[in-house]
Amino acid sequence: MFNIILFGPPGSGKGTQSEKLIAAYGLKHLSTGDLLRSEIARKTPLGIEAKSLMDKGHLVPDEVVVGMISSALDEHPEAKGFLFDGFPRTVAQSEALDKLLKLKNTEIGVVLALDVSEEELVKRLLNRGLTSGRSDDTNEAVVRARIIEYKQKTTVVANYYEKFNKVVHLKGEGTVEEIFSGLCSEIDKRLSI
Repeated sequence: MFNIILFGPPGSGKGTQSEKLIAAYGLKHLSTGDLLRSEIARKTPLGIEAKSLMDKGHLVPDEVVVGMISSALDEHPEAKGFLFDGFPRTVAQSEALDKLLKLKNTEIGVVLALDVSEEELVKRLLNRGLTSGRSDDTNEAVVRARIIEYKQKTTVVANYYEKFNKVVHLKGEGTVEEIFSGLCSEIDKRLSI
């Protein structure tokens, strides 16, 4: 099983590249937002707990999210690997994820970080805002604040995985195919080890 964390600020092309990687490598997409919505919709014990917390305006604790990830891993024993999206976002979450994966006799194979200049991100997001219907993509000040928040939060996670020599920074500017080719090259290197 080969597991990937794909990092990238808002507007870096993560969504587009995730879809291509999932199709190319037969990975299962693990988005914590999707997992939360699914658990709540299915009224699982974890979903009920998460909904109760969210209804009170609380963040869902890491152990609940890790529990949902554990369930998702167990539901897909045939998976060739998982692509993690939106998780981990803190060192504590990274450590919890690594511990969980170790229990399942697997690990994170690589952390792929898409690097895109702030000006390019702003341009992409404002352009996306013209058609996405997302209000947070239409205000330049909000866009820049999201980019700053992303950098502050994910830097610590990248630093954590750097200690294990698992982070690869890739240029997130160019054509979709050029970026995809770069991502595949890094994955293929690790799959052939």
